[in-house]
Amino acid sequence: MEEYGNIIEVNEPDFEYQVIAYSQRTPVVVDFWAEWCIPCRTLGPLLERLAEEANGEFRLAKVNIDDNPNLARLYNIRSIPYVKGFRNGQAAAEFIGALPEAQVREFLQKLIPDEGTLETEKGFSLLADHQPLSAETAFRQALAHNSNDIEALLGLARSLLYQGKSQDALAILRVFPISKPLSSAETLLPLAEALEQQANMDSSENGDLDAEYSRALLLTERGNFPAALDGLIDILRTDKRYRAGVAHKVILGIFELLGNQDPLTIEYRRELSSVLF
Repeated sequence: MEEYGNIIEVNEPDFEYQVIAYSQRTPVVVDFWAEWCIPCRTLGPLLERLAEEANGEFRLAKVNIDDNPNLARLYNIRSIPYVKGFRNGQAAAEFIGALPEAQVREFLQKLIPDEGTLETEKGFSLLADHQPLSAETAFRQALAHNSNDIEALLGLARSLLYQGKSQDALAILRVFPISKPLSSAETLLPLAEALEQQANMDSSENGDLDAEYSRALLLTERGNFPAALDGLIDILRTDKRYRAGVAHKVILGIFELLGNQDPLTIEYRRELSSVLF
C-alpha cells in the first residue's frame, strides 16, 4: 500500500481501519475509481491537489473498484467516479461524477467541520454528559466563531436552563429565530417561563397541588430532575389539566432539556404516557 502524506490507497482488508476508524478524528474522502474510467482521470488529480492543499484537514482514500469489488458492492457503487465523505465513523456526504472544482470545494467545506462546528459538537457532548457549565463555555465559543450558528444558540439556551439560569435562557428562547431547531426552543420556553415565575408564585390558590408544583420547579432549578419529574407526574395523576396544562408542558421541557436519548427521558416518557393515556 502506497501512502503520500494525506493521500492513501485503500483496499478491502484495511478499509475499516484506514477510513472508518480514521474518520473518527479526521474526515476521510473516499474516491472510488478505476483505470478505465475517463472522468476519473480528471477528478482524481483534482482531489489529490485539494488534499495536499488542505494540509491534513481531511484524508483522501483512493479505492480501485476493480481490485476491491466487495467494497464497491458494499457501498452500492454503480457509477464512477463516486466520492463518499466519512466523518465520525459514518458516511456523511457523497457525489457522483467529475464535478467542477468549485463544487468539489463546496462539498469539502460541508464535510470538514470548522472550529465553531467542533465547539458546537463538543457542547452537545458535554450536555449529554451532564456538564452544563462546560457546555455553556463551548457554545459561547461556537457563537463567537459564528454568531449565526442556530444549533449552538439552542445548545446555549439548554445549558443555561440546565444550570437554573432561566432569565438568561428566556432572553434567547423568546426571540429564537425561525429555523429547524425552533420547535425545540418552543418546547423549552414553557419550562424557562415556569422557572422564572416560580419565585413569585402564590401557592395558596390550589392548595397542595400548587405547593407540589412549586417544589418540583425548585428541584428542576437545582438539577434534581428525577424528583422534579416524580412531583410533576404526581400532579398530573390528580389533575391532568393542572394550570391549563402547564405541568405537562414543563415535563416536556425537561425532556427536551435532557435530550431524547437520556435514560431519564426514556423512563419518564413511558410513565407520562401511562398517566395521560
